[in-house]
Parts: sequence; C-alpha cells; structure tokens
Amino acid sequence: MNLLRIALRKPISIMVMVMGLLFFGIKASRNIKIDILPEMNLPVVYIAHSFNGYTPQQMEGYFTKMYVNMMLFTSGIKSIETKNTQGLTLMKLNFYEGIDMGQAIAEISALSNRSQVFLPPGAPPPFIIRFDASSQPVGQLVFRSETKTNNQLQDIANFTARPFLIAIPGLTTAPPFGGSPRTVEINIDPNKLRSHQLSPDQIVEAISRNNITAPSGNVYINDINYLTPTNNTIKVVEDFGNIPIFKGKADNLYIRDIATVKDGADITTGFALINGKRSVYINIAKSGNASTWDVVSKLKKAIPNIQNNLPDDIKISYEFDQSVYVINAVKSLILEGVLGALLTGLMVLLFLGDKRSAIIVILTIPISILSGLLFLKLFGQSINIMSLSGLALAIGILVDESTVTIENIHQHLAMGKAKSQAIWDACKEIAFPKLLILLCILAVFAPAFMMTGIPGALFMPLALAIGFSMIVSFLLSQTFVPILCNWMMEPHSVEELQKESRFDRFRNRFIDFLTSLLPKKKPVILLSFLAVGTLIYLMFSITGTDVLPAVNSSQFQLRIKAPEGTRIEKTEQKIKQVLRELETVIGKDHIAISSVFIGQHPSSFAVSPIYLYNAGPHEALMQVALKDYTGNTSLLKDEIRAHLKKKMPELQLSFEPIELTEKILSQGTNTPIEVRFSGMMKKRNIMYANRLLAKLKEIDYLRDQQIPQSLNYPALAINIDRVRAAQLGIDAQDIAKSMIATTASSRYTSKNMWVEGMMGIAYDVQVQTPQNILNSKDELANIPLSKNSARPVLGDVATIMPSTTLGESYNLGTMAYTTVTANLHQMDLGRAQKDVNAAIASLGEIPKGLNISVAGMAPVLDETMDSLLSGLLVAILVVFLMLTANFQSFKVSSIILTTVPFVALGSLVLLKITGSTLNLQSYMGIIMSVGVSIANAVLLISNAETLRLQSGDAYASAMKAAALRMRPIIMTSMAMIAGMLPMAIGHGEGGDQVSPLGRAVIGGLFASTFSVLILLPLVFAWVQGKTGTTSPSLDPEDENSLHFVKPNA
Repeated sequence: MNLLRIALRKPISIMVMVMGLLFFGIKASRNIKIDILPEMNLPVVYIAHSFNGYTPQQMEGYFTKMYVNMMLFTSGIKSIETKNTQGLTLMKLNFYEGIDMGQAIAEISALSNRSQVFLPPGAPPPFIIRFDASSQPVGQLVFRSETKTNNQLQDIANFTARPFLIAIPGLTTAPPFGGSPRTVEINIDPNKLRSHQLSPDQIVEAISRNNITAPSGNVYINDINYLTPTNNTIKVVEDFGNIPIFKGKADNLYIRDIATVKDGADITTGFALINGKRSVYINIAKSGNASTWDVVSKLKKAIPNIQNNLPDDIKISYEFDQSVYVINAVKSLILEGVLGALLTGLMVLLFLGDKRSAIIVILTIPISILSGLLFLKLFGQSINIMSLSGLALAIGILVDESTVTIENIHQHLAMGKAKSQAIWDACKEIAFPKLLILLCILAVFAPAFMMTGIPGALFMPLALAIGFSMIVSFLLSQTFVPILCNWMMEPHSVEELQKESRFDRFRNRFIDFLTSLLPKKKPVILLSFLAVGTLIYLMFSITGTDVLPAVNSSQFQLRIKAPEGTRIEKTEQKIKQVLRELETVIGKDHIAISSVFIGQHPSSFAVSPIYLYNAGPHEALMQVALKDYTGNTSLLKDEIRAHLKKKMPELQLSFEPIELTEKILSQGTNTPIEVRFSGMMKKRNIMYANRLLAKLKEIDYLRDQQIPQSLNYPALAINIDRVRAAQLGIDAQDIAKSMIATTASSRYTSKNMWVEGMMGIAYDVQVQTPQNILNSKDELANIPLSKNSARPVLGDVATIMPSTTLGESYNLGTMAYTTVTANLHQMDLGRAQKDVNAAIASLGEIPKGLNISVAGMAPVLDETMDSLLSGLLVAILVVFLMLTANFQSFKVSSIILTTVPFVALGSLVLLKITGSTLNLQSYMGIIMSVGVSIANAVLLISNAETLRLQSGDAYASAMKAAALRMRPIIMTSMAMIAGMLPMAIGHGEGGDQVSPLGRAVIGGLFASTFSVLILLPLVFAWVQGKTGTTSPSLDPEDENSLHFVKPNA
C-alpha cells in the first residue's frame, strides 16, 4: 500500500530507479560470467602416478595398495576407486558433502609425500588434481603440419605455444596430446653388443659416467672471480656417439660403434589423428572461478599471436568448442524472450482490446530479466544452461503480476471510475493477494536451499534466476505499471461501459454452467479426484525418467578397441578404416572434424590420463563433430554400430558422453549403465560379471554391452632360473637392467639429461633397442646379459612362454572389481535401471565376499528424483502453512491445494504425448506450474472468502468470485502458455535441453486453469458451505472474535 502511494506520488523517482535497473542490468549482462554449467563443487580428487614399464599387477601391488592404506587417514573420505594399467595408477578419491576440499587436498599431498618412501626406487611424485566442471576440457587447440612429425609438433606445442596460454586469465591446460617427449635416443644394436661381448647395462653405465650434471665453482685469480663451467654435460647430440665405453684403454670402443645416436623422441605409446592425419592438440580448460566464454574468447584472440611465433609450416585452430553451446543457448533465450513477449502482448490485446495495455505488459519483461541478471551477478552466479532455463521460464510467468494488475484496472474503469481513482483502487485491492501469490511461487523453490550434491548445484541457479526476476516483476507491478497506466491508458467511454463484450457473454454462459453443477457438486468432485488420482498413477508408471533430457547433439564420442595387445601401428590402420566407413555412413560433407587419440599417453605426462584414459595400444577414443546434419544422432549411432559390426567385426565399440553436462553427471563413468562386481577373488568377480553380461545382451534396447576391462592381454612370461644365473656369474638385477634397456628404455632406471643449446630446455637421454629389431622370441632370448662376455644371453638363464595376463586392474579400496557396462538406445534411464536391477536379481544368491554395486548415472538419477520429489512435497507443505497463516483457516488452505493433482496430471500427459521424460527440467516445470496454479487459486479463493465473510453465503460467493476472477485467470494462464510455446517447441541450440520444462508448464497450466475455474468453486461451496463467519481470533477487542468483550459505555 505504501509502495503504491510512494510510486504515485513520486513517479519520476520510480522511473529513475527503473532506468538504473536497466543500466546496471545491461552492464551486468555484459560482464557476468558465462559458463556451460554452474559451479558443481564436486568433492572428488584424482591422483595419477606413472612409472614406465611396470605391469598392471605391479602397479596395483607397489602403488595402489600402498596409496589406499595411506589415504584412509584423509578426513572425510568416502571411497577410493583405482585403475591400473601398464605404467599407470589412476586413483579417484570421493569425499562426503561439506568437506573442506582445500584441507583434504593438503592432507592428500602430505600423505602422498609420505607414500614416496614406500614406493619403488626412482618413482616420480604423483599428479594431484581436484575434479569439477572446470576440470573438463572445453575445446582443443589443434596443431597441424604437412612437414613435421607429431613428435616435433609435440615439442613445439609444449615449449613454444603452451607458455603463451599461461598469459590468458583463467585458462589451464594439460600437456599436449599426440606426440612423445623429445629425447636423445641411444639405439643399441644387439648383434654388435654380442660381437663386442657387451651388455646393454654397460652402455647405460658409460652414458651415466660421461654425461653428468655437476655444479661448477669459482676460481679467484688476482682481482677477478672466475666461473669454472665444465663440459660435464654434452653440448651436441652427435657427441654422444664419441663417448668411450671402457676406461684405461688406448684402443677403446665408442658408443657409435654399437649404437646410433639420434635427436628423437621417447618410445611411441600413443598419438593423435586429426581428420585422419597425425597431429597434436592441447586440451583447453578453465579454472574454477573463470568464465568459459571469456577464456575461449581471449584464446581465440591470442591464436594469431601464437601463430606468429610458430614455424610457417604449422597451422593451429580451435576445435570442439563447448562454449558455443551456451552462447547459442543465450541467443535462443533472446529469441524465445522476444517471441514470448510478443505472444503475451497478443494475449493481453486479445482479451482487453487495448494496445497500450499490451505495451505496458511487454515492457516489464526485459526490465525484470535484466534485473534478474544483475542480482545473479551480485550473488556470484553465472549464465549457464540452468540459469538460462530459469530466465526462460521466468519470461513466461513474469506477465502474471503485470497482467493481473492491468486487468483489474480495466475492471475498475468499467465501473465508470476516473482513471487515477480506478488505478489506485485496482492496485490497492490486489496488492496483498499479489504479494501472497509471489510468496507462494517463491516458496515452491525453497527446497533448492536444502538440496545437496549434483541436484542442488543444478537447481540453485534456476531457482535464483526465477526468484530474482519474480521479485522485480512484483515491485514493477506495484510501481512502474500504475505510473505507465496513468500516463498511457485512456478512460473507458460511455459506449464501452454500456456495451456487452463477447467475453461477457462467454462468462455468463460459463457461470450458468457452473451453477448447474452445484447440486451435483459432491459426485463431481469425488469422481474428478478419483479419476485424476488413477490417471496420475498410470501416467507416472509409463512416463520415463532421466537426470536431464536427451540431447540431439551435433557431435559424438566413440571408444574403439581392437583385439587386446594389437600394436599401435595396426590400431592406427584400423582407425583410419573406421574413419572411411564413417564417411560412408554419415557423408563426408557432414563431418566437420574428427579427432582420435590412439594408445596411451607418454609416462612423462602423468596428468593426461585424467582427461583421456586408454588402457593400451589397442584402444582409441574418437570424437567427431558434425555439420549441417539434421538427423537424429541416436539413430545415427545405431546405424554406425550396425555398419561397423558388419565391416569390422573384430572391433569392440562403445559410445561415450561428449557433452559436458553428461560427463559431469556420469561422474567419471563412460556409460549410463555400469555394474561393479567387487571382492578379493578376481576370478569370481569376472565369472559373475560374465553371467550378468549374458543377461544384459538379452535386453533389446541396450547397446555396447561389454566388460571394458582388458582381461586377456597377450604376454611373454619370462621365468628366470636364479640358480643357473648364479652359476653363470649374474643375478636377477643384472638381467633386469639389461631387459629394461632392451624392452623399454633406461629413462627410469638411470636418469640422464641433455640441455638443448638454443632454448636451454633439458631433455632425457635414454638407451633402448629399436622396436623393429626386437621382433621375435629368438631376438628376445639372445639379449646379452654379462659384461665383457658373449654368454650368457637371456635364453641361457630363463624360459620364455606365451601367456595372457590382466591388461587392466581395477580396485575399489583394496578390493578388486570388474565392471559390466552398456549404453541405451531410445530408452529412458529409469526403465533401464529397473531392468538391470532385475537382471542382477536373477543371478540368484550372491556368495559371501562378493559385492555388487551400480555406478554411473543411475545413482545420480535416484538422488535427483528423490531430491525433486521430496522438494515438491516440501514446497507444497510450505505453501500450505503459508496459506494457513494468511487465511487463518486449514480448510481454505486445503481448498487451494486441490488444484495440485490436476497440475501434475496435465504436465505428465503432455510430457508423455511429446515423448519427453520426467527429469530435472520437467520437474522444474511441474513445480513452477504448481506455483502458478496456487497463485490463480489464491486469486479466486481470497476473493470468494472475503465475499463469504461479508454475506455468509458460500455458494453465491463462489459463483461471484469465479465471475470476477475468470478473465485474469484465463489471461495469465494463456499469456504464460503463449510465453512458453517457443521453449516447448525446442527450436535452436540447446532447445531440446529445456523443451520438457516448457511442455510441463503448458500441460500443468492447461489442466490447472480448468480445475481452478470449474472444480475449485465447487470445492469451496461444499467445504465452506456450513462454515461460520466467526474469526478464530482470541483477542477480546476484536469485534469478529467469539471472545470479543464489549466495552462499557
């Protein structure tokens, strides 16, 4: 009331405030952070530890078990998951909600330092990183060249280009993917070793003695302080060939006599293909508090400068840009906002026939949205897919406040009042009901503050976006709208006052219909609720459930596995064939770019497997971006599966999440379905996993069913006869040193460095046997072992037998586990989860010591659905208590809430008809519809109850209130439905992500409007028909109270 009086008395002040909101709102929209997802604050930390050459079992025994036992001392730790493959241990530490992650990481760092004491000698420190949405790459900086090798590109990208990226605020990067680190290669010839009676270890020792890092001192001669640098470290790569092997011999052997020296790279374990050609790329990520859009924009601006500092034959480009998604979503929001505002204005024009009123309503929308952006920025939020959903939803409901105000002003003008008096009376009359409506809508979003985990992180920005916009819209309807109405609207003419409109005739017929239902109100009400309850149960049981809506993405990610142990060169050939087959299926013109990483990352880059994990040289991860492709990507994936199964049946395929939202929600798993069998007995884990796999293959909508773990990796088991070795004057250590230099390199057993002269960068020097030479069991058996003797060789002291071993070892805590994974094809996750649980149950009694758990998106779905359902119930309870406190009546509050089942039914029906599922977005739509439905019910019932208290006749009051509030209820519902139509259609980038929200709102409001106008007056007439008009007040001075004490005269 006071707010209205101030606005009408000081209109210029209000307009200045509105202009201030517009100015700072526009400024905030230009400066607010733009991200794909809100800050998730996931309590997850990764530890990556590489040590080249160790088998998965050795990594598990020497690293994993030691780390697990040590990390159990960390505060708040929930679980530890580990993957071990050759030369790598990758640990995922999950923590409980609310843990101080800064303290947790500090404890992990301290405990990992302590663990170093118990690890094998020479083990480097681990890499520790916190996992969040910001840890996921948002694009790739790709390096291409027609003349340079991928190893040369790797070095240039790492030491020339990558330092430029540090200057971009908020940008973080991992080392480049696709090449091996530059290395001085000492490639020994086994035949020459044998002819000179040398062992590989002697070559390593010679390098270590003659290329050393040692400090230089000072010499003081006369007045000069001289530095005394020596050439302990070899300056030129070719000079490594001049290193003598023996000491004290005039006629010596040199490295060049038994090896070739090369400025090359570490042994190739993996490389990248861009459009089928070997290339290198850098994954681009942003730090936790930076804006994705700002980081990517500044990177794109920096690319020309980076390009100028690279050789002319290297070209760079930014690909797989994830930030485009959110920017296109912003553009879609603007388009939807404009269309929604125009459609809303059209509705107002249709019902009121006043262009100026329509303009006033439309003007409130951008002011409210920009003000919402301003407050989002002030509260540290960002523009992301969830806050955009909230703003898009707000566009549809913002008109509610202004429309109700405008309509009520027209009602008072129709009474023949002067314009200024009509505006004052109309705004004063509905001020408190509108405040109550605002509080009811805000109350339905109160559960956002109680949600935790991923649902809470996703729901909060959506709730804040709606809440801020709604509050501003309410304030505008009490200040800005009355002022514009005074300035712009015209009073009704005498002819308009006397003329009966078509809506008046419709209203009269509707009231006659409603009056005819009064005698039959009880059976009508009871049958309605019985039918609605039955239909809700039916629709809920047949409507699918997901965490977020399925997205028809313009890109996909595919994991491809050749037979275990396939050499990386052979895997590359198969991948190139896959790319050719994809061009056949998709069409070459529809593939914008393809990026493939084959094999494993070099052990020097321990952080890289956190971003992209492959288990061996037989495995590849492919990303494909489409262009001008209008088909359904889910059907395309199925077509690719069928085509590749026919053309290349030896390959194992599995599509994986590529959209950032899916990656975060899957929490590190690669498929929506993942079942883990854990226990101390690995063979039993595998046996039960195979049983479940057979059952999952019987479910027709599941795809890519497999055990992803490498269980039968080919190996050559070398069994040393220690007694025989001792008799020949050697031991296991001598054999191991020679083996390492031959089958791997001396990089880890004997650290040696060379400093490149131009840039001053230190590179490793390693002794190795070229892989093309060691190409048979006989060559392996002929490895020389003894110093200064042609015998023994490996075959003299060991047997070499073909066998198989685990290529990967998974651990959950200290227990091993095996997983079964599957993808979905055009099926919701909720239904799939039920069928998978049924398949698990059909395994029968599970033996003691074997544990079965479900990972991936299924637990997130359960958590999300539980949070949303409990949130909806809490919202209804909060609204009920608020209404009870306002009306001082449990009956009136219960009457208002009778519209809620109809809202739920309408939303579920439209979701099912349009093929949408129950998910986070559609639940938000249902909750929003509940709020608007309650708002409309409050508008009608508050008026009916006021009339009943005056007249004592509930029937007449219900009919009169329905007649008075019919137009504003229909107007606001139709205006909101019109505003939601662009969103529900789902046109534009990210449209299918938010379309279920719009559909749920439209379905809920459509059903709600009928229930409010038809059923609610009947319920009110029935429930309040015999209710007295006495106030529940206990105040003896209240005239309406039973306890009123009349004062003495």
